[in-house]
Amino acid sequence: MYNCEKSIYRLHQRGGRRLPALGRRIMAHREHRRSSIHDVASRAGVSAATVSKVLAGVTTVKPENAQRVFDAVEHLGYRVDPLASDMRRAKRRIIGAIMPEFESEFFGQMVSELEGLAEQRGYTLVAASSRESEAREKEILARMHDWRVAGVVLAPVRNEHGPAAGFMKANGMTGVLIDRVLADDAFDTVSADSAAASAEVARELIGKGHRHILVIGLGQQAATVRARLDGFRAKALELVPDVRIDVVLSESEVEPLRALLRDYFDKSANGGERPTAVYSLFLKGTLVALSEFRRRGWHCPDDISLVGFDDAEWMQVTWPAIAAVVQPVRQIAAQAMDVLFARIDGGEGPSKARLEPCKVLMRESVGSPGSGPHSGGGNRQ
Repeated sequence: MYNCEKSIYRLHQRGGRRLPALGRRIMAHREHRRSSIHDVASRAGVSAATVSKVLAGVTTVKPENAQRVFDAVEHLGYRVDPLASDMRRAKRRIIGAIMPEFESEFFGQMVSELEGLAEQRGYTLVAASSRESEAREKEILARMHDWRVAGVVLAPVRNEHGPAAGFMKANGMTGVLIDRVLADDAFDTVSADSAAASAEVARELIGKGHRHILVIGLGQQAATVRARLDGFRAKALELVPDVRIDVVLSESEVEPLRALLRDYFDKSANGGERPTAVYSLFLKGTLVALSEFRRRGWHCPDDISLVGFDDAEWMQVTWPAIAAVVQPVRQIAAQAMDVLFARIDGGEGPSKARLEPCKVLMRESVGSPGSGPHSGGGNRQ
């Protein structure tokens, strides 16, 4: 291509004619082509190896040479070609992230935090949603394996024993498991201390005088659901052995939970005893419970108290503001990426399980039973 350009240029100079269309296209291509590492080296007056060292953060390069490289990079608008760089290494500078869904504030913020942390280390984050499907989760992970990602942050659909984690183990992938996990013998895990947070919720409700509490959530097969339910139940029974704890769980969908909750309260309206508080183990369940309260004309906390695991903006601005367990998204993301990059860099040793503490915020949706202007009456429909 270079010899062809020279020939066209000479013809143009000798003949004084307009450059042919092919020549113009070639010259335009040359003017607009992507700058290479050799272009940077030529402008900076150093070798391509020196440019590579400077861009990789090697500190042994002379400061004046490093500055010339940075100046050349800025002048030429040079960017590292990730595909070319990755051809020279077994793994690409890509981190995969698989979340159960992106709709909730928790997982949306988690991806945002992970992306920023990956970019700080010179990596690109590729995120995908399993849509609460273990089959899709494994399929996405297989694709990421084909892409030769350097590592994966996986928030499994259910727990650390699912098919995706099994695929990672079988294929020797580097990864860390977050959120819906407890501990694993092959991978580091990072999650919120759900059991301790739920125990704190139990302590708060029992302290307010609640002795009949309904707990709602999704299927018990999820590790976090078990931890939250067990932590709540254990602390409540420890404080008041005869406390009544009802549990309504839907396997995996919100709409069935809505129907189950409606049936539960219908039964309590027909001669049964209504709970004085509801503890929802997940964000959408909190909204389902609040919707059912309003359908029946109940007010929080006058008729019934409500606490939800996970916080959202709408819970803070509605009236009354909804009490919530706030998960440490930023801390979980930071721990996960620290652990993951330590493994990518060759760190060895047994896997570790890390638990990050949550905050329990008792807002206006929680009060003492029987103390409000709407309390003490029947189950208004």
